[in-house]
Amino acid sequence: MGYVPLELARPIRVDRIYSVHYFEYGPDYTFVGESHDFWELVYADKGEIYVTAGEEEKLLKKGQMIFHKPGEFHNVRATGKDAPNIVIVSFECRGDAMRFFEGRIVSASDNERVLMARIVEMAGAAFSTPLDDPWAQHLERKENAPFGAEEIIGISLEYMLLELIRRGENGAPARPTSLIRERSQNEFLARVQGYLEANIQRRLTLSDICRDNLVGRSYLQKVFREKTGGGAMEYFGNLKIQKAKEMIREGSHNFTEIAALLGYNSIHYFSRHFKKVTGMTPSEYASSVKVLARRGRGEE
Repeated sequence: MGYVPLELARPIRVDRIYSVHYFEYGPDYTFVGESHDFWELVYADKGEIYVTAGEEEKLLKKGQMIFHKPGEFHNVRATGKDAPNIVIVSFECRGDAMRFFEGRIVSASDNERVLMARIVEMAGAAFSTPLDDPWAQHLERKENAPFGAEEIIGISLEYMLLELIRRGENGAPARPTSLIRERSQNEFLARVQGYLEANIQRRLTLSDICRDNLVGRSYLQKVFREKTGGGAMEYFGNLKIQKAKEMIREGSHNFTEIAALLGYNSIHYFSRHFKKVTGMTPSEYASSVKVLARRGRGEE
């Protein structure tokens, strides 16, 4: 008797995306509006923003998202009180299940914020089109994009849509228990640590880290202080020094090259930071390594 395959039921399937944006608006920003034949979600990552869906204007609060169905006129405008940050993802997804999102505002859970951040992260890795270009109408692929980055965008978006529908009609995320909260914080920390490791050559600011990981400054600092004993920037600085020590031990780059590869403004700033963290200058550390290496070979 031969095996009979079962085709998987996929009520939510995203095969095409039109845009992934992360915008940092001023308090007086206004977009005149548009309509198109695909879905668009708008997520308020920071602050509040007014959104128009059809003929109705609604207030989108921090942590909430709204979905505009194909053909629906929509626009956004800042409240005039603060400078909001929003994520916009435009995509094609057909099927009856998407009716759930028509005219609906939903609040993102911790897991859904992680998925949203993953979408933004992978879009930045996969496409050369700037995420903050409001006039971009097509995505340009990067030549050396990470393997599977586009598929991760699609999978993350599908998973988020499925989770929102499965959660039910009221759209309010369940209050996390202490164990769930602990797990969420650990997963968040691991994700941001991976992000910092992947961007160790950049001159990141705290605002960059918050924006790229869709997280507020206070929560980011709270988790890092609780889990690592210091702030996110202190962790990032120590990460750079650990990498510098590794490169010094390898001996394939001089100090000036190491400073440039790790995103330092100058060799002098690199040396000062290195000594502050290790108690030694790069030269002193290199000498100590050489001494240890000679000792290891029996060369006293």
